[in-house]
Amino acid sequence: MSALPLLSGGAQPRGAAPGSADSKAVPARLTPGRWPGASLELRPAALADVPALEALMAPYVATGDLLPRSNYDLCRHVKEYMVAEGPDGAIVGCGSLKIYSRDLAEVAGLAVRADLQGGGVGRALTLALVAEARANGIAEVLALTRKPAFFHKLGFVLAEKQHFPLKVWADCARCPRQNCCDEIAVVLTL
Repeated sequence: MSALPLLSGGAQPRGAAPGSADSKAVPARLTPGRWPGASLELRPAALADVPALEALMAPYVATGDLLPRSNYDLCRHVKEYMVAEGPDGAIVGCGSLKIYSRDLAEVAGLAVRADLQGGGVGRALTLALVAEARANGIAEVLALTRKPAFFHKLGFVLAEKQHFPLKVWADCARCPRQNCCDEIAVVLTL
């Protein structure tokens, strides 16, 4: 993953025709949201970011919107994460791309600071993670979520969890909520 500067303004990458495959690949600009005229940067997460990732995810773990991730787990999988930095260098959003096979990856651990939700940070992170999956030749990207409307706006459609046995085997079997899961599966075919 490379660092992607995100500037306030339109949502089209330079040189991409509206509606083209390239226009959906990686956002080059972020709508102003709560920082008129300010810029954000997307970049791969580093080990030094782990405490900030824990703090960013904590409120969503508390509400059950995200599964808990230990410090060990975050350190071990830090290369799967992308972060959004605000103009002051603070991490304001994160998400990971978990690759299960050549055909399947998952957008996971998506979190945006509560006071900045609705400003396009989550959208930018998700589109960048999808672009990463596309660049790796992955056929489908899934997400398990309590907020499917967010993903529907980005082209994901409803799916059955059983359609993803690699995900179920790798994660759901160990999940403390496996018998009372309320997450909805959504998928984007690339």
